[in-house]
Amino acid sequence: MRSSIVLLLFMLAVLPTLAEKPREFKVQHTDAEWREMLTPEQYQILRHKGTERAGTSSCTYLKDTGNYYCVGCHNLLFSSDSKFESGTGWPSFGIPVEGSVYKELDTSHGMRRWEVLCSDCGGHLGHVFKDGPPPTGLRYCINGKVLKFEKTKE
Repeated sequence: MRSSIVLLLFMLAVLPTLAEKPREFKVQHTDAEWREMLTPEQYQILRHKGTERAGTSSCTYLKDTGNYYCVGCHNLLFSSDSKFESGTGWPSFGIPVEGSVYKELDTSHGMRRWEVLCSDCGGHLGHVFKDGPPPTGLRYCINGKVLKFEKTKE
């Protein structure tokens, strides 16, 4: 019994030091700077994990050829080549540009899903689901209001 208590106390002392340290981002701003740079809706989505109403982003039904960038840091996130119509009301992509996003497990709202964040500024972009088309089978469901589209010059 005594050894179990000692082991438990040891684990309680050591485990916090093994916790993953917060991720460092290339692009960092103060809260006041983010508020100044972004619209109120972009700020809510990008910095506080908000979600735009379905069908309210101009990016959702855009069919032009080009690239989608993070509105917070101009990180190239997706190419129009990977965009597809999912019928959800949000822009959907099959695959991001390599290294442009990272995922964290999101267990909010009683669900288990993967949150998609910008790898340069840590901004919330949306979620990824396993119901997309081949070849990846993934659907990156992204808030269009935090995307900046730039048409490819012909």
